[in-house]
Amino acid sequence: MPPDLYDTLQAGLADGSIVPYLGPGVLADVTQVDSAVRIPADSDSLILAMNDGRPMAPKLMYEFPRAAMNIELKRGRSAVTRFLTRTYGETAWTRGAVHEWLKALAPRYVVDINRDTQLQDSYAHTPHNLIVGIARMAGTAFRYKLYRWDGSAYHPTEALDLALPILFKPMGTPQPEASYIASDADYVDYITELMGGFAIPPQLKALRAGKRYLLMGLRLNRDTERMVMADIVYNAGTPTGWILLPDANAKERRFCQKLGLQIIDSDIFTFIAGTQTARPALAQVHPC
Repeated sequence: MPPDLYDTLQAGLADGSIVPYLGPGVLADVTQVDSAVRIPADSDSLILAMNDGRPMAPKLMYEFPRAAMNIELKRGRSAVTRFLTRTYGETAWTRGAVHEWLKALAPRYVVDINRDTQLQDSYAHTPHNLIVGIARMAGTAFRYKLYRWDGSAYHPTEALDLALPILFKPMGTPQPEASYIASDADYVDYITELMGGFAIPPQLKALRAGKRYLLMGLRLNRDTERMVMADIVYNAGTPTGWILLPDANAKERRFCQKLGLQIIDSDIFTFIAGTQTARPALAQVHPC
């Protein structure tokens, strides 16, 4: 990694010109408080947790939305919602190192495609905006809900307060009310409206113009996550940003090149250790 890249990324994250984009890998060190069980965050672990530890059919194991759709068809959408709320809203988890790092850094805008509450907990000490993705909701043309945290509780709001930090949880959260993008049907609806401009608040569309992104804990092998990400970072600066992606495969490299993402051959935990101490010499940057 070039010696000045850590400084560039740190400065950009601090001043808001670079936006953290959090994937499942940022939760890799999180476990249940009373056991060593890891929090289910990536596709495979979510499927296994949802199916009581048992693998599902190979075609369903391909991706969590596909497995969630199968459960929804058999037991109803509420079964998936109950599972996610029990997992992320009713189970006590240890704090993750990435979220402790973000709490200290306090970025003004963060995108988190996980469904847990650790990011919200990191900002619980300060008022902030929360954007939660929704899908298949009647009575509204939009695919988001807005809330404002006043230091003690969330309250619905009609507009963002741009003086406050913005937390964007496109795939949902159990707080302040359980709402998730989970099954194939959810994603079809959400991505359609995301592409049409109805899943991003107008104020955020203006705010995000020209910003660059640092993708953390995210693999780019699955079309669903790639489509969501590409639309959320739309109208980014040049280059679009960077991704911490060790051992990127050919498919990931092609996608990064198309989107203007520079690959950093390092995982998120090595990166944050480097920002807190010395720069690790093993990290390398690839221009795709």
